[in-house]
Amino acid sequence: MTVLDTHERAGPGGTAVVVRLDNDGDVLLAGPAVRAVARGSDRVVLLVSPRGRQAATLLPGVDDVVVHDPAWSGYEPPPVDPGEFARAVAAVAATGADRGVVLTSFHQSPLPAALLLRLAGVGHVTATSEDYPGSLLTVRHRLDHPHDPAAGGRHEVERALATVAAAGYPVAGDPRGDALAVTLPAGTGPEVATRLPAPGHVVVHPGASVPARAPSPEVARRWVAALADAGHSVVVTGSAADAPLTARVAGGRAVDLGGLTSFRDLAVVLARAAAVVVGNTGPAHLAAAVGTPVVSAFSPVVPWTAWRPWRVPVRRLGERSAACAGTRARTCPVPGHPCLDGVSGEQVVAAVADLAAGGRDGRAA
Repeated sequence: MTVLDTHERAGPGGTAVVVRLDNDGDVLLAGPAVRAVARGSDRVVLLVSPRGRQAATLLPGVDDVVVHDPAWSGYEPPPVDPGEFARAVAAVAATGADRGVVLTSFHQSPLPAALLLRLAGVGHVTATSEDYPGSLLTVRHRLDHPHDPAAGGRHEVERALATVAAAGYPVAGDPRGDALAVTLPAGTGPEVATRLPAPGHVVVHPGASVPARAPSPEVARRWVAALADAGHSVVVTGSAADAPLTARVAGGRAVDLGGLTSFRDLAVVLARAAAVVVGNTGPAHLAAAVGTPVVSAFSPVVPWTAWRPWRVPVRRLGERSAACAGTRARTCPVPGHPCLDGVSGEQVVAAVADLAAGGRDGRAA
C-alpha cells in the first residue's frame, strides 16, 4: 500500500526532470523509472551528481543530462556553496522543465532536491518523503516501510517505479518490462579491444566504492586463480584508482584491465562475459543492465532485498548472517571481514558453473 498527498496529477507531455543524485549504480537502478517518465513526456532531463554522469549517458529515454554535486548527498559531499547551488538552479531552469520527480533511497531526503527544482520554476514535483514537505512537493508519496526495505520487500527499482507511478507516469507498457537497460556501445577503445579475450570470459571486479562491500585483495586473487585453474579465461576490471588492486588480483593469471576501461568500455566487457563475479557495487548493476549473469559476493551491510542484481540470473555468495548485517557500515566493523573473505575459490567456480548450466535465462537466487 502507498499513501499519496496530492493536489493534482501530472499529465503526459512536456519536459520532465528526473533527479537521482548518487553513484552510477544508483542511476542504473533508476533506469526503468526514467523510461516510464519518457513514455509520458516529450523530453526527459536527468539531474545527476558527477558520480552518476557516466551511467546517465547510457540510459534509454534520457534527452539531456545536468550535473550537480550536492552538498546533501554522497560519502564525501562538497561544502555548501551558494554559487554552485545557484548554477544548478539556473541549469535546470534553462531546460524549461515543468514537472520533476526526485528519486532517492529509503535513508535519503528528497527535499533539498525538491527545493532546487522549485527554485528552477518546476511547477509539479513528486517524491517519496516521510518528512513533511511544506510546499516543496506537489505529490508526496509514502511507503508502508520507509526505513526498512527488508520489511517492505521493496527493491530500489520498485521504489523508483512506485514514485513515478505516483506522479502519474505509465509504469506498464515497456517492452523491456522493469528490467535494467543501457544503450550498449558498438565496441571498446582500441587498448581494451586488443587485450579483451573472445566472448565467454569471466569478469572479476574486486573493488567497490564502499570498502566493506569488497573482498580482501588476497581473497579475490584466490578467486581468479581458482577460475583460471578451472579453465576459464578471466578478466579483472577496476577504475584507475583500482589499478594497483587489479594488478595484484590478476596475479599473472588473468587479463588486467584495471584503469583502462571507461564506463562505456566496461559495459561492453561485461556484455561479452559469460558471468561477472562482483560485490554489491555499481558494476553488478551494469552487468544486470547488459543481461550478464552475476555471482554476487554480497556484503549484508545493506539489504539484499533492496540492492540485489535485478532481473538477471544470480548466485549469491557470502555470510548472510554476519554481525555487520544491516549496519550500512562503509568499512568492515568485524575482524577478518567474514561476510566476504570466507568465500572460497571453489565456491566461486561452482557458482559460475551453476550459472552456465542455467544460461542467461536461468533462475535468479
